[in-house]
Amino acid sequence: MAKIKQIICISLVLLTFSLNAQNIILGAERTDTYLPLLKNKKVGIIANQTSIIGITHLVDTLICLGIDVVKVFSPEHGFRGKEDAGAKIEDGIDVKTGLPIISLYGNNKKPKPEQLQEIDILVFDIQDVGARFYTYISTLHYIIEAAAELEIPIIVLDRPNPNGHYVDGPILDTAFRSFVGMHPIPIVHGMTIGEYAKMINGENWIASNCDLTVIEIKNYTHEMSYDLPIKPSPNLPNARAINLYPSLCLFEGTTVSIGRGTDYPFQHFGAPYLESNYSFTPKSGAGSKFPKHEDIACFGTDLRFQENYLTAINLNWVVEAYKQCPEKEKFFNTFFDKLAGTDKLRKQIIAGKKAKEIKANWQEGLEEFKRIRGKYLIY
Repeated sequence: MAKIKQIICISLVLLTFSLNAQNIILGAERTDTYLPLLKNKKVGIIANQTSIIGITHLVDTLICLGIDVVKVFSPEHGFRGKEDAGAKIEDGIDVKTGLPIISLYGNNKKPKPEQLQEIDILVFDIQDVGARFYTYISTLHYIIEAAAELEIPIIVLDRPNPNGHYVDGPILDTAFRSFVGMHPIPIVHGMTIGEYAKMINGENWIASNCDLTVIEIKNYTHEMSYDLPIKPSPNLPNARAINLYPSLCLFEGTTVSIGRGTDYPFQHFGAPYLESNYSFTPKSGAGSKFPKHEDIACFGTDLRFQENYLTAINLNWVVEAYKQCPEKEKFFNTFFDKLAGTDKLRKQIIAGKKAKEIKANWQEGLEEFKRIRGKYLIY
């Protein structure tokens, strides 16, 4: 019976390859490459709802193939990816498999030694979107750090970066280091999760290197577009939102709404004081229980139908919104500097600098980052 189940699992994986219209073979789909590394070992999985092979979750697939999965670790938004941004997530049990789920968002962002005690090897498989403040790469850092300290090997199953076609933004000043920005990189880093893991390991951002293996994507380059089959978090529902995210997320540190609590988060922005014929009204709901300006009409800009996808951060939106704010001293909150990774951006906007002038100041840092980044690029 077990043999029949394994044959079915293998058949589903092969079917995934035949159905892949984009002709990209994900790291997770390359089971022939990494299953031998997991055989006869107790395996811990770092995963969420994006950790799929075709229509089947990675955890279910590995169990079906006879791998001894003993524990699952989940990032922000939880194992099933339904929790609000910033919501504290408790440990639990996966109903389908009975496996214990350890939350890595809340008070416990780094796995404790006792949580890794029975594990021989770790597998990380989470879809990233290529922005510094998207916390999955911070979870990756803590996983690599914990694995290095306990000499546990880690395998990263690589996935494409939907914003991997450009690099932009201010370099993080480590004085502003937080869970939404841990490393001296720009807002948009242009790396896959596997490449980024190599950078964490190689740039001495952890005390000692870990035994890291990256299972590479086949038939992929950074210039390719890639539409995610599953939304990576509740408020990034489609390719448009993911593309706009690096530019619009800066508004999270201001009085401007990016549409949380609407049907189109990260596809429009607005505030009660902005002048526009376009408006939306945020409502409490799943994925956004307490949206900014709840039940208040926000006037602003609709970005759902713009023709071109961004190849750089659009800073004009934040600059112009600040100019229109009648109470400028209230426009920014303390979160803005953490998102920007510096206090310089906020000070430049307050000083009346134009977006083009501000972005010119980023170039020296970006060139140095690209030089370092080049050491870790796979594609």
